[in-house]
Amino acid sequence: FTGSAFGSAAIWQYESLKSRVQTYFEGARADWLDKIRPQKRGDFRKQVNSWWNNLTEGQRTVTGIIAANVFVFCLWRLPGMRRVMFTYFTSDPSSKALCSPMLLSTFSHFSLFHMAANMYVLWSFSSSIVSLLGCEQFIAVYLSAGVISTFVSYVAKMATGKFEPSLGASGAIMTVLAAVCTKMPEAKLAIIFLPMFTFTAGNALKAIIAFDTAGLALGWRLFDHAAHLGGALFGMWYVTYGHELIWKNREPLVKAWHEMRTKNTGKGGG
Repeated sequence: FTGSAFGSAAIWQYESLKSRVQTYFEGARADWLDKIRPQKRGDFRKQVNSWWNNLTEGQRTVTGIIAANVFVFCLWRLPGMRRVMFTYFTSDPSSKALCSPMLLSTFSHFSLFHMAANMYVLWSFSSSIVSLLGCEQFIAVYLSAGVISTFVSYVAKMATGKFEPSLGASGAIMTVLAAVCTKMPEAKLAIIFLPMFTFTAGNALKAIIAFDTAGLALGWRLFDHAAHLGGALFGMWYVTYGHELIWKNREPLVKAWHEMRTKNTGKGGG
């Protein structure tokens, strides 16, 4: 799954860049038409467009992720969907469904507070992580982080024999948080309810890893500490080594895709 995520992201980036170039030239030709074309009415539409355009690239990127989490949260409220939700949207190594919940459970929250807290952290770090990795690479890392953190949770549950269903985006978000804190350790952070107390991102990351390590070792059940720890370690590894090993070696795949696209375009007479 991780290989497919990064391969798709590389192709997506190629297509996005190609589309931007085409849009630029088409937009330059159409500029003079905009001056004589009657403007569309609708204050609400203008307000929505203005709000969207004022968002950073990172905030626009995570809007889709947040929308997916809200949609899944609403599905939990439907009584007829409970059986499906417990089977496919919670991760448990003793369940009959093993693979798909590793991804789907990272978009699943039963508690409104749990979802709101996770989405707030994701929104807060969205601009930093997307400016660091870019939109396409970030999506590949986020999806991979969800699967990898759930896999670490599976391993811990199998090792301890404690089979409990888990859900939530915390593992993937821990990857985002750890990646940003590793790259910008001197950045100042604060707790939402205690904004007067600030601390460096590096110290925050150390405290989080220590807390989840203790929770895993002592068998605390407050959170899925194994998933948190797996996500954090993956985030630290990726920005330190993974970017060089994976993303910077995408050229052969993109070249093969380009040649295939060019060949198909030539056959079509384009």
